[in-house]
Amino acid sequence: MEPKLSFIDQSHIAKKAVFYVGGHYTGKKEKTHLCNQMYVEAYFPHTLLYPHPIIMFHGAGQTNVNWMITPDGRMGWADYFVSKGFAVYLAEQPARGRSAYHPEENGPRIYHSVESLIRRFTSDQGEWPQSRKHTQWPGESTSLEEGPLKQFLASQVEYLPSNKDSQALVLAAGQELLNITGPAILLTHSQAGPFGWLLADACPQLVKGIVAMEPSGPPFSAHLTSSAAENYGLTELPLHYDPPVEKLEELKLTLMKAPQQDLSDGWIFQEPAPQLPRLQGIPILLLVSEASYHAQYDHLTSRVLHQCGVQHDFVRLEERGIRGNGHMMMLEKNNLEIADLIIDWLKKS
Repeated sequence: MEPKLSFIDQSHIAKKAVFYVGGHYTGKKEKTHLCNQMYVEAYFPHTLLYPHPIIMFHGAGQTNVNWMITPDGRMGWADYFVSKGFAVYLAEQPARGRSAYHPEENGPRIYHSVESLIRRFTSDQGEWPQSRKHTQWPGESTSLEEGPLKQFLASQVEYLPSNKDSQALVLAAGQELLNITGPAILLTHSQAGPFGWLLADACPQLVKGIVAMEPSGPPFSAHLTSSAAENYGLTELPLHYDPPVEKLEELKLTLMKAPQQDLSDGWIFQEPAPQLPRLQGIPILLLVSEASYHAQYDHLTSRVLHQCGVQHDFVRLEERGIRGNGHMMMLEKNNLEIADLIIDWLKKS
């Protein structure tokens, strides 16, 4: 089926910029190249109504296309937030999409299979109990030739297998981006969740708020048979914990039992938990949809943040009357309703 083209009115955009941040030169003479740079595009409204821009960071296998349009041709979040008076920056992860990938520097890449993409993001047949509530995907059928589904599948790209490597690359380039934008709001999704925690931890004076949409999790490890931490809870890279935590072996964990049947058990800190003073005082929205696989365990991320002294708003969309969304909520039929919820939160925060 040929895609049905929809043309979005962008009259609300006054200016646009495209540039790169970060990166370094590598290679022998006559084979030198620049690698690990980040592609950024920026949109500015005719009338700027908010003092701080929003930087949007996409997740695994995704690119800035997530924010630009939906698979069925409706307005995407980049346009919508600009139309509401925000300056918006879209950051494409290094070694991904239009941020150059060099195999000799970045190593092999992986990708989501079509089957896993459909199961996890577009259908109501996932392995988690909330999956059956998924009603907001914009497609009308599960045919691989169906327009919106095929458009979504076509947008998927290869990505680095190591979250730790991706976090290091974005942390380096992201700090340079913040020095250009000035104090900003970070909007992160999925694999990009740790980017927000790391950038706020590295330069808290430049992060005025974080909207973390279903950030990478669950904390520490998804394996319940061993209390050995596989990451630093919120990130694969160390954070400025107080008292300091220099090695994963120093983390003392305990198993938190699920507060209700459709939620998951998982690891949190033993008390007293180390604090994250650099994240404290930054307005944070932790947003979870009703039907996503994250609905099972993002309460654990919220608990760990609270243990570390990081106050935040933990919002389940269904508790605000927004029902049926999956993990790719920015693409779904009610995407602008969710954007309005975020904008209302930003105004109040």
